[in-house]
Amino acid sequence: MIVNLQTPLTKEDTEKLRIKDSVYISGTIYTARDSAHKRIIEKGSPVNLEGAVIFHAGPIIRKQDDNYQMVAVGPTTSTRMNPYQAEILDQGALAIIGKGGMDEHTADALKRNKAVFLAAVGGCAALYVSSVEKIKNVHWLDLGVPEAIWELEVKDFGPLIVAMDSEGGNLYEEVRQRNKS
Repeated sequence: MIVNLQTPLTKEDTEKLRIKDSVYISGTIYTARDSAHKRIIEKGSPVNLEGAVIFHAGPIIRKQDDNYQMVAVGPTTSTRMNPYQAEILDQGALAIIGKGGMDEHTADALKRNKAVFLAAVGGCAALYVSSVEKIKNVHWLDLGVPEAIWELEVKDFGPLIVAMDSEGGNLYEEVRQRNKS
């Protein structure tokens, strides 16, 4: 099934998604990696996380005059965010975009919060950047360009695949089980 979502998301949006669904997102998404996740937990979020979409990405940015231009944005390995992700979900985020899946602690938080993990394809940074209409803001640039939180306005951002859903479905586990048999 192909689903188009508009941010901010609602639990009604995410709880109906199932693994293998294709998703496209329009609205605002936020990039965040390890350092940003850690700081959100320690100091609070600079953005409203209620219904938020967090993209595990370290974009390539070019500064022109006083403006920023996104050159490329692709997913980074999500397992690095495992120590922080459940708490970020508990603060209201409803979708995480990344690659490689996440641990059982995060899977439990996805179920508890009716949230989803959306897999982005590595190597598609040029494709994904074509859906970024503008950079709305940047937070915590002191962490460095890849680690800062970039607030992006996107249109039809995807394709993304539901890899972990709010009912405990896990595409990575399904594939592992199939490969064992």
